[in-house]
Amino acid sequence: MRKIVILTGAGISAESGLGTFRDAGGIWTKYPLEDVATPEGFARDPVLVHEFYNARRVQAAAAQPNAAHHALARLQRDWPGEVVIVTQNVDGLHEAGGARGVIHMHGTLAGALCAGCGHRWVAPETMDTTTPCPACTRPSARPDVVWFGEMPYFMDTIFDHLASADLFAAIGTSGQVYPAAGFVQEATASGARTIELNLEPSAVASNFDETRFGPASRVVPDWVSDMLGLRG
Repeated sequence: MRKIVILTGAGISAESGLGTFRDAGGIWTKYPLEDVATPEGFARDPVLVHEFYNARRVQAAAAQPNAAHHALARLQRDWPGEVVIVTQNVDGLHEAGGARGVIHMHGTLAGALCAGCGHRWVAPETMDTTTPCPACTRPSARPDVVWFGEMPYFMDTIFDHLASADLFAAIGTSGQVYPAAGFVQEATASGARTIELNLEPSAVASNFDETRFGPASRVVPDWVSDMLGLRG
């Protein structure tokens, strides 16, 4: 077993204070998703969308990586083969925890995207409807995040990694959002073993060879220790 491909979702960052879609009372429950996480919502009310992502950007910048993020960085550092981390999360906690080369399939809060010319740049702490694009100067900045109805980034690269994986692990994912929910089938079809690490079973838990349930800050470090032979 040489190559490990890991998919992470919102559950790995929950213990760092960043809520998931389904957290009662969390930031997502205060706004209908169609208003703040779709291209149509941005077209209807860009002021609201910018306010929402400005708040998320501040929240994410203040968050600290937890034991699960640090454990995956340790696995990358100490595993004798390749460890590829693909994340659905738009925070930067994997990188803050020491991970390298993280594939952000849903973009990042730290990025800005011009809705006009497609130019990308580092987002300021706050953006609004007057924020100009550095390339074309038009006031058409939006968060560089993938909204519902848009194609996730780096899909060809991700499928190439899944096709060559010896082990696929999904951590903190609901198994309800495609195409990521189908990654376990892709990995299985290519001959990889599969494991789910989650607080509770995902919608696709039955597709995995192995499952471990509990808080990410516990189950992920324990799994990494097992993989590295650090537990007797």
